[in-house]
Amino acid sequence: MPKTKVLITVKTYPAISGKYDELVCTAGFTEEGKWIRIYPVPFRKKDYAQQYKKYEWIELDLVKNTSDFRPESFRPYSLESEIKILNRLDTSYNWHSRKQIVLQNVYTDLSKLISEAKNKEICTSLAVFKPTKIKDFKITEVSRVWDKKKLEKIKAQREQGKLFEHPEDPFEVVDKLPYKFVYSLEDDQGKKSNMMIEDWEIGALYWNSLKRYEGNEAKAVADVKKKYFDDFAKTKDLYLFLGTSQVHHYVSHNPFMIIGTFHPKFEYQTRLF
Repeated sequence: MPKTKVLITVKTYPAISGKYDELVCTAGFTEEGKWIRIYPVPFRKKDYAQQYKKYEWIELDLVKNTSDFRPESFRPYSLESEIKILNRLDTSYNWHSRKQIVLQNVYTDLSKLISEAKNKEICTSLAVFKPTKIKDFKITEVSRVWDKKKLEKIKAQREQGKLFEHPEDPFEVVDKLPYKFVYSLEDDQGKKSNMMIEDWEIGALYWNSLKRYEGNEAKAVADVKKKYFDDFAKTKDLYLFLGTSQVHHYVSHNPFMIIGTFHPKFEYQTRLF
């Protein structure tokens, strides 16, 4: 079977699954400019050479994820499928090469996007959204531990030797983020929404800041707000990558969450006389 090329633009913060252990949801664009979701991917268990970064073109053997009704959802042929990393799109000329792929179809009306998601003939579950205004950045403390039953199931599978070929594999489940980060935003119709941010970078930023500040959580969350609100929302030309969760797709009023940001600098047009 021919392999699929995907430009990676989204890596969500890892979650745990009683069935698959720790997983990352990856999404990006095909060569035709269409969204595609790749799940499940045991990302941190892959060899370093297969641990792709954002804005890298990768090539792998994909099949439709038949357990997921969302049309963009695919999965590796097997959890052992090789991931080949190709070239990376850089940020030169204010992200020009990235914009050519990412900004082909941008939503500005959130109600229209949600309507497409709820329409079973369309069932849009991934999108690029341009907010008219970011009004606030909210930080809420949440549970600090993963679901105990899922962790116990993973532990039992490991003890039975079902998860690893080599029992000395040092893999550990990633720490759970103890805070929820939310953009309060407005679209071009004046519709106000609060949307949770679940991308990999926001988690990495929090943990790196926490380490730098020797465990001071107040300073760590302040760093996150400074980056996502004071920088991205106030000084950059901010677009949001949105995605739905399978379980909430048809039942939530707004099934979308923020799974990534796209933030080149503003481009100002100058008049020539």
